[in-house]
Amino acid sequence: MRWFRFAVLILAATILQKGMLARFGFKPDLLLVLLVFFAVHCSTSEAIISSFAIGLAADLIGSPMPMGPHTIGFGVCGTVLAHLHRVVAIRKMPHQALAILAAALLAGALTHLLAVLIQSEPLAPNIYSVLFWTSVCSSIVGPLLFMPLAWCMNMKINRLRRR
Repeated sequence: MRWFRFAVLILAATILQKGMLARFGFKPDLLLVLLVFFAVHCSTSEAIISSFAIGLAADLIGSPMPMGPHTIGFGVCGTVLAHLHRVVAIRKMPHQALAILAAALLAGALTHLLAVLIQSEPLAPNIYSVLFWTSVCSSIVGPLLFMPLAWCMNMKINRLRRR
């Protein structure tokens, strides 16, 4: 993997996530889309490393939660996806959308659970509806971004074989 391109891509997604997309009501989680992209298109060790790095970037963008829940949640979710991809091919757009939806729900629920355990404060009453709609938006937008991401990372995507 080209790690410099990876770092620039994560920085750009973080700026877009916090800056430009924060103004709209339609908010897909770009970092989670990148998590699923790298978990599907990289080797297992690269996918695990990139998922923890993406989680760290999600923690750094200034969420009101303490440092660490996104890193752990995204790391666990990326690890599960990377190992699942060794068994099941996630190459078609509907499969990618389902993977993004499942990863968003799992990572979001785990992140908020860890934040509650760390801070010992109750959750907001609408947190799971926001989590659900963000996951749905991410699963709609995510598969459309996979081809430009592959071009940006200079990856060859073979739709017929698993790694």
